[in-house]
Amino acid sequence: MALARVARSSLRRSGGSTGFYPRERDIFCEGVSVGRSAPSYFENVKANGNSLYFPGTRKVDYSNFWSRGVTSTPHYQSPLAERAVEGTESGPDEPRYTGLEATKPGEKPRVVVLGSGWAACRFLKGLDTRIYDVVCISPRNHMVFTPLLASTCVGTLEFRSVAEPVSQIQSALATEPNSYFYLASCTSVDTNKHEVYCETVSNGVLPREPHRFKVAYDKLVIAAGAEPSTFGIKGVKENAHFLREVNHAQEIRRKLLLNLMLSVNPGVSEEEKKRLLHCVIIGGGPTGVEFSGELSDFIMKDVQERFTHVKDYIKVTLIEANEILSSFDVGLRQYATNHLTGAGVQLMRGIVKEVHPKEIILTDGTVVPYGLLVWSTGVGPSEFVKSLNLPKSPGGRIGVDEWLRVPSVEDVFALGDCCGFLEQTGRPVLPALAQVAERQGKYLVELFNKIGKQDGGKAFSGKNIPFGEPFVYKHLGSMASVGGYKALVDLRQSKDANGISLAGFLSFLIWRSAYLTRVVSWRNRFYVAMNWATTLVFGRDNSRIGTS
Repeated sequence: MALARVARSSLRRSGGSTGFYPRERDIFCEGVSVGRSAPSYFENVKANGNSLYFPGTRKVDYSNFWSRGVTSTPHYQSPLAERAVEGTESGPDEPRYTGLEATKPGEKPRVVVLGSGWAACRFLKGLDTRIYDVVCISPRNHMVFTPLLASTCVGTLEFRSVAEPVSQIQSALATEPNSYFYLASCTSVDTNKHEVYCETVSNGVLPREPHRFKVAYDKLVIAAGAEPSTFGIKGVKENAHFLREVNHAQEIRRKLLLNLMLSVNPGVSEEEKKRLLHCVIIGGGPTGVEFSGELSDFIMKDVQERFTHVKDYIKVTLIEANEILSSFDVGLRQYATNHLTGAGVQLMRGIVKEVHPKEIILTDGTVVPYGLLVWSTGVGPSEFVKSLNLPKSPGGRIGVDEWLRVPSVEDVFALGDCCGFLEQTGRPVLPALAQVAERQGKYLVELFNKIGKQDGGKAFSGKNIPFGEPFVYKHLGSMASVGGYKALVDLRQSKDANGISLAGFLSFLIWRSAYLTRVVSWRNRFYVAMNWATTLVFGRDNSRIGTS
């Protein structure tokens, strides 16, 4: 009876145009309602090449309430709801998509941001919410401080130290009546209607279909990031671990500690112990080198003391096709090579041909058994970016002009790893670095605040407003930790330029100080500082939480 009353009430509010849809997401709390919620919707989205369209359906039977990560108790499918949908005035071939409709005259313009990475969060942090309402749509509700992510894999830092909630970066998402954060993935964009179409995410926790909805925008900022590049190599996605998200670091840590404990069990052969305790990293960039350094520290300090029965079996191998840290000064590269080799890390030249569950095969036929495989050898455009019917820069990213606009459509901008300058701009595609994304976010938010004060925030209203100086990127330098309280600092503006290059303990202090000041909140700065101090005094936390 209670369900019937809810059904009748919902149908009366929506004019009988919506049905009922079972919700699934792990972030939602069943039985908890929120006072402010945005309407939901349902749709069938089809793709034809790069052209996206939204065909009509004869029956719509999905619905739910949505509001910043918490919903009311799910409403389940009902024949009454299906009959009501079929009898709507819109006709069987004209479905009604519910969600956030276009802003009305007198309302603040709405900025929709896709993503919660470095670029998106730097943009959100500086956006003037007295001028704009803001909606952030992302499959994660936090920003990851990626330079310190490798440290969480071995227990040097706690996971919460590198995760910053989006609602704390931009408080309007949690407090303003017309600003929202939606835990969802954008599936398509209709630039003519100024609408984005999304579906909620559950990571396979519950067996129900995703809930779909739309959001209309006045200005759209695409900062959807990139995905790890596998170069089409067979077995990489199935067997390797990536290191770009907090859950990636959690999986690596569980796998590492599991292998250590399994290798102690009686009856495990010598050969199997060596395989289980062989950690292989593919890619000699900053991420691969820093993770190798963290692993070597973990082995030399914690494994030697707490896993003495197998301490002589564990080893680390770093495989790179060319030279490690290729963007760094040649002297720093040699220092890193010598230091890692001295710390027990084996450096190999090679290209991966295939990846199997227990071994990798290189192009020269070399077979490398492994217990843990971490893949950190580049990024590329995501499937979402590839699917967009937008101009592309070299490499497949979204093409932008000097002001980070997508020039072929109105009111669409792109930031960070998902975008690159179009060839006609005469500018090179910038590297997928956190400092590039952060600088782009800072530039674009200043541009938005300026045009918003000149009444250019509404859709189609910024054509005659001068944007001013275009975006110019100046490289501030690169840093990388190599373990053993040693690091590299390369302050050259380009690979071929002259500049300051440092290596050693002083560089390590600079590395830690720089990243500590770049952590977004004072809360996380405190967490990071305390984690470093407790690790120094008491060692790393070797507890293995979880059974997977």
